[in-house]
Amino acid sequence: MPPDISLSPIGYLATPFRDRFGIPRQPRLAPHARGQLRLLRPYDREEAVRGLEDFSHVWLSFVFHHSKGAWHPTVRPPRLGGNRRVGVFASRSPFRPNPLGLSLVELLSIDTRAGVVLTFGGVDLLDGTPVLDIKPYLPFVESEPAARGGFIDGPPLQLAVDFSAQAALQLCLHAPRWPDLAALLREVLAQDPRPAYANDPLRRYGFRLYDLEVKWRCTGMRAVVEEIVPAVVD
Repeated sequence: MPPDISLSPIGYLATPFRDRFGIPRQPRLAPHARGQLRLLRPYDREEAVRGLEDFSHVWLSFVFHHSKGAWHPTVRPPRLGGNRRVGVFASRSPFRPNPLGLSLVELLSIDTRAGVVLTFGGVDLLDGTPVLDIKPYLPFVESEPAARGGFIDGPPLQLAVDFSAQAALQLCLHAPRWPDLAALLREVLAQDPRPAYANDPLRRYGFRLYDLEVKWRCTGMRAVVEEIVPAVVD
């Protein structure tokens, strides 16, 4: 019998995304979505990241820590409208035999003044995600222009994003703390985070970003942010 495998996080990623709803479905679709990873002991040593600053992007191996329930042999990817099933291994669904994920992010900075803190751009992970490993991205072997993308044949269609007069005023109020909030909201909502089966122009959606609650509607190919208010703490 092979030995049991035991994995320990090297740190927990802090991101703006407090709910799974609203997270970009793939990394780097929202460049203004930033995350910070403070390495835990004994990994928080300057020599452990020596040379990493020479790479522009890194792979994060992580755990889908909010995935509940058993794995499923088939899943319904949102890109197929939520109607067609494919095998779990032909998808990036979190409902896997082992809830492991891989995300390519931009490495923005490394701070080693007090431990090790790494800042990333284009994150697509929930706040508090356990990170298991970091590996540098190597363009000459990991970028294949002739590769086939299966049922994901290109980037998704993007929504136009507008702000109501009330939401625009609220953006101004929150700008001192979150100067990139407007840009991040445009990037997140442009990807249309609604479930594939949702197409009700009267329905009001909401998700948490930082410590805020964002309320919005969608009509056709246009999303309108109606309200940005402090989130109610559970």
